Amino acid sequence: MKTLIKNIKKLVQIESEMRIKVSGKEMANVEILENAWLLIENDKIAAFGTMDELQLSDLVINDEIKEIDASGKLVFPSFVDSHTHLVYAGSREIEYIDKIKGLSYEEIAKRGGGILNSAKRLQEASEDELYKEASLRIKEIIGQGTGAVEIKSGYGLNTEAELKMLRVIKRLKETMPVTIKSTFLGAHSVPA
Repeated sequence: MKTLIKNIKKLVQIESEMRIKVSGKEMANVEILENAWLLIENDKIAAFGTMDELQLSDLVINDEIKEIDASGKLVFPSFVDSHTHLVYAGSREIEYIDKIKGLSYEEIAKRGGGILNSAKRLQEASEDELYKEASLRIKEIIGQGTGAVEIKSGYGLNTEAELKMLRVIKRLKETMPVTIKSTFLGAHSVPA
């Protein structure tokens, strides 16, 4: 199946030649093609250019090509989130408020917060509960433009809970429409 996205106002960060590494000041140079088109074939970018170039190209538009009119819209690559802890139980939102109020991590932990609180809740949660909550989080980040995500374990703080997290991450990899990489972070904190 082919998809042609045409009349793109701005096609962002597209390059005709692949670069292995971009660093330093080069990272500030973002290529933008205005009034553009993009052809996707077998889930990969097959071609792109300006609308003027499309009219001159040998691309035959027929019923086998799905067309999307992106007039007035921007098209850009998805976000890669390279550091997450998406599999957890409960919430530590109140701790953000405590941090804003000036409490240290140690003070928050003494009040029952911190990673030990997260570990306790995670250990008590079932795999199905963890999967359900994490899948909702993944759907949310996909909706915000994330196309690939790394998920760490680390909140289990014991062998069984860490393995439980890794099983949930494996299940997410098998069921979610996004690239997921897993990282074992068994020594995230020293259990009390």
